[in-house]
Amino acid sequence: MSTLATPTRPRNILDEETPHLLIVDDDRRIRELLKRYLSDNGYRVSTAESASEAREKLRSLTFDLLVLDVMMPGETGFEFTRDLRRKSDVPVLLLTALAETDERIEGLETGADDYLSKPFEPKELLLRIRMILKRFRTSQPVESTGGEITFGPCRLDAKNGRLWRDDQPVRLTDRELQLLTLFANRPGQILSRDDIREDDQAGGERAVDVQINRLRRKIEHDPKNPLYLQTVRGAGYVFKPD
Repeated sequence: MSTLATPTRPRNILDEETPHLLIVDDDRRIRELLKRYLSDNGYRVSTAESASEAREKLRSLTFDLLVLDVMMPGETGFEFTRDLRRKSDVPVLLLTALAETDERIEGLETGADDYLSKPFEPKELLLRIRMILKRFRTSQPVESTGGEITFGPCRLDAKNGRLWRDDQPVRLTDRELQLLTLFANRPGQILSRDDIREDDQAGGERAVDVQINRLRRKIEHDPKNPLYLQTVRGAGYVFKPD
């Protein structure tokens, strides 16, 4: 990881409205550097050296985002994220020295919201945190401003980045919202995996399939037999809202 320089702007005054981050890493130096850098950039920051310590803190405190190292002794970041997703939707940003495609895919499959490889630029970490928090800072339904798309029990307000299912807010990652909006704007049109794949996306077609499956779990009654986001064998995917 690059040197964490002290920002030139003054530290924000922190209060209960300030996003609270939990840094989980077995390397004490990394924990301290990240805590100082993110605190100096206006966040409340707590730290944990293991998955078990993080779990204890989650029982007593509320966090807006977890920055989680993958390669920890004992319970790995992958294992912890997979277990966390059974009971919590708190956003997770994974940090890892692994650069292989399979490891990146596994990170997506566990339910992580983003993935950053070491070494990384601190400003990039800060930008990714801000982007994730912007999506999840508010989760309560708001009055419609028009332009909503309804399909089955779901209602998508792409303008404000909100999805409801049976009138309950559904948490979407940035990528899931991007995908759903892409399909919603092209109903009935077959999109190939190349149409869907981001240019810098690791894992290629396999990563697309993983993301589609995650999105289906949030919008389909039976994700294995989807009604709205259907597979077209040998061609790609098609969105059928009716």
